[in-house]
Amino acid sequence: MTVPQDTTPDDDVTLTFGGTATTLLRLGPFTLLTDPNFLHRGQRAHLGYGLRSKRLTEPALQPTQLPTLDAVLLSHMHGDHWDRVATRSMPKAVPVVTTPEAARCLAKRGFTATADLRPWQTHELTRGTSTLRVTSVPGVHGPGPLARLLPQVMGSVLELARDGEVRWRGYISGDTLFRPYLGEVLERCGPLDVLVPHLGGTRVPPGVLVTMDGRQGADLVELLKPPVTVPVHYDDYSVFRSPLGDFVAEVAQRRLPGEVRTVGRGQTVSLRA
Repeated sequence: MTVPQDTTPDDDVTLTFGGTATTLLRLGPFTLLTDPNFLHRGQRAHLGYGLRSKRLTEPALQPTQLPTLDAVLLSHMHGDHWDRVATRSMPKAVPVVTTPEAARCLAKRGFTATADLRPWQTHELTRGTSTLRVTSVPGVHGPGPLARLLPQVMGSVLELARDGEVRWRGYISGDTLFRPYLGEVLERCGPLDVLVPHLGGTRVPPGVLVTMDGRQGADLVELLKPPVTVPVHYDDYSVFRSPLGDFVAEVAQRRLPGEVRTVGRGQTVSLRA
């Protein structure tokens, strides 16, 4: 796989898919990595409380392939979103935008530049006349009492602005279940150019749903009405029970507006309509 080089024009926005929720985002002059998961096929991710899940696919991104990063965006601290390879390999001074809980965990591992966001707080990166604003969106990783046992999770609205004008806006859901309050994304931030939902229909014993399946993913598309949807996090681990086809079929059956733009591991897609 060839990682795009540092030649992105100021308003270009692309996503290179590494597998699971790991993506390399080129947002104008900014380069971000999301949820770094570098484990190989057959290795197991630790999910807490003695739970582990086997990786079923090969990742398309490895630490040695990464360009210089402006930041890492981490939705939550789970072994399929930040793994032991990331802890060993990522520079300890790389900025990581994440939840307060994950920031504390990374600080104990020697990472020195974490930005911990609570719901609807923002963090900004600046380069020249361009600004990338990250707004934390609340999420729920499990229903009822289970939510208190699972890690804090956040989605992220990313806004690319130049000379003070927003040129592009995208929402990465993080590992959340669908909830109607996610419509606040539009109320607080404005209309989206792209939605990147974490799907997979992840289930933990005794079969409890903890990430959106195809139906809930379609619910989110129906709620937010993005022009483009790029689904990720759907077939890499044994706990994922709802394949990408479930989501694509549900969106088609409902005749929802916008385009579902699928991307294979190692491929790069535009995040513009």
